[in-house]
Amino acid sequence: MSKVHDSSYKFLFSNPEFVRDLIIGFIPDDWLHSLDYETLEKVPGSYITEDFKQREDDIVWRVKVGGEWIYLYLLIEFQSSVDKYMALRMMVYVGLLYQDLVKRGEMLADGRLPPILPIVLYNGSQRWTAATDIADLIPAVPGLVSEFKPSLKYLLIDENAYSTHELSSLRNLVAAVFQFEQAQSPSSIEDIINLLIEWLADRPDLKRMFALWIRATLMRKQNYSILLPQIDDLQEIKVMLADRLEEWAHGYIAEGELKGKQQGLQEGKQQGLQEGKQQGLQQGEMLALQRLLAKRFGVIPMETVALISQAPLDNIEQWFDRAIDAQQLSDVFTD
Repeated sequence: MSKVHDSSYKFLFSNPEFVRDLIIGFIPDDWLHSLDYETLEKVPGSYITEDFKQREDDIVWRVKVGGEWIYLYLLIEFQSSVDKYMALRMMVYVGLLYQDLVKRGEMLADGRLPPILPIVLYNGSQRWTAATDIADLIPAVPGLVSEFKPSLKYLLIDENAYSTHELSSLRNLVAAVFQFEQAQSPSSIEDIINLLIEWLADRPDLKRMFALWIRATLMRKQNYSILLPQIDDLQEIKVMLADRLEEWAHGYIAEGELKGKQQGLQEGKQQGLQEGKQQGLQQGEMLALQRLLAKRFGVIPMETVALISQAPLDNIEQWFDRAIDAQQLSDVFTD
């Protein structure tokens, strides 16, 4: 998973309500559902291995079991592509966690180690094909050696294993996250945002978390790559989408590329195609920048329009990036 996406997911799951909804909604186990999730506590997720290499920012939670201070540790690893050796990674992570618990003296009352549930949350486009038990990565051998074959499983939660209908039937924070990841159009994204605005009317903290995560996700998704200013309000994001923000970033570019292809085909020359595509791309970027500037700062001075129309593509793209967070028009053209 990319660092940006990984961080955005870890941001969500730093909230105990997301952890609770993940377990209640996507892990079919009556005993887990019976636990008191009001007792959820986040555990430091930074471990140093024996060779002093540090692993940071794992998502680890603990919860009371029954009325006793017995802990169930939930170790969550996020993944966007199939990792053949994920079972090995999880065995290492669990070992590091146990090692850290021993160092901190956080064993059970009788000195035994607390149980750990390793969870891999997967949202890639391909089906998960990797082994979920380290034992499946090791061939069987006869005799004494077979008795020492390691075995450690992790629980796989595959976002794409759930249909839109299944997800929409759940009033669940994590289900909303999965729905948003699966959304294929601005209208479906807007429907989810409307649902969250209504659902979380009395939870401004969760609304803000979703707004920040949605902004990061929209800017990351390749089929949108929507660029949004620094906003942390779901209603503002809804307004931005209502104005079809994705057209600013890509609509004109796609149109320009299409015109370029058509021009090249008509001329019957490969050179004409390439030049047409380049011209169309530059025109699309130029119009997108002007539209964004007008939306953010009002009427654009003629000298600014002239500057944009004569600028090379690299400058236009740089100005577009600056315009996302600029406080005033002059901040965009600092050079």
